Parts: sequence; C-alpha cells; structure tokens
Amino acid sequence: MNVDSINQIINEKPNLSTVLGMEFISTPEDDTCMARMKVDERNRQPFGFLSGGASLALAENVAGVGSSSLCPGCACVGIEVSGSHVKAVSEGDTVTAFARLANKGTTLHVWHVEIKNSAGELISTVRVTNYVIKHK
Repeated sequence: MNVDSINQIINEKPNLSTVLGMEFISTPEDDTCMARMKVDERNRQPFGFLSGGASLALAENVAGVGSSSLCPGCACVGIEVSGSHVKAVSEGDTVTAFARLANKGTTLHVWHVEIKNSAGELISTVRVTNYVIKHK
C-alpha cells in the first residue's frame, strides 16, 4: 500500500501524528500499512514507558492512513478503537505498528493492528473501525 500522498497531507501542518512522532511507511501489500514511533518525551508516561493512549493513537492513525490510501478523496475517521497492551516499552525504544485490513466495506473498514517493539515482541493488539465519508 502506497501511503506517500497521505504522508504529504499529514506533514503539511502539525497534528497528532506529527506531534507524537509517527512515521508512516508504504508496504508492497495492498491491504497492509505500517508506522513507526520512537518512544520519547512526546508519547511516554511519567514513569518512562510508552503510554497506552499513545499506542492506541498510533493504531488509529495507521489504520486511518490505510483507509485514506484505499479511498482517495474521502475522509476516513475512526469510530471504534479497542486494544490490549501486553508488554511495556521503555523510553528510547521504537515501536512499529503493522496494520492489516480485515474488512473493506463501502462505508466501514475494519483493521487489525499489531504493535511490536524493536526486538519484534508484541506490545499491543488493536482493532480499529473506520467510517469512510465520501465528499460531495
């Protein structure tokens, strides 16, 4: 999935993705996209670990980038995000979100997102549902 055009839109002005340090990555598969985020002062808890909220934001944003790439000219917004965090990540590490499209409907997309640390260990699993709004 090519996310270059969405990356241009994201990087035009500050937003949650840029503030938290997310980087979106194209993949060769049409139903998959990725994002990376370094764990630092922008997205960690006071205790030095990746915030669970930042993990959910990463998952929702990578799924949104995926839906937007599949539906040019549409606004794709998250309407449900549900996740489980299974391992802590310390400041200084980098996490990668792997998003795979589970269902592509006309107005709803469902994504399964796995977030892993730099050692490839599972950190979080997240399900994201996006609503696709066609511009009139």
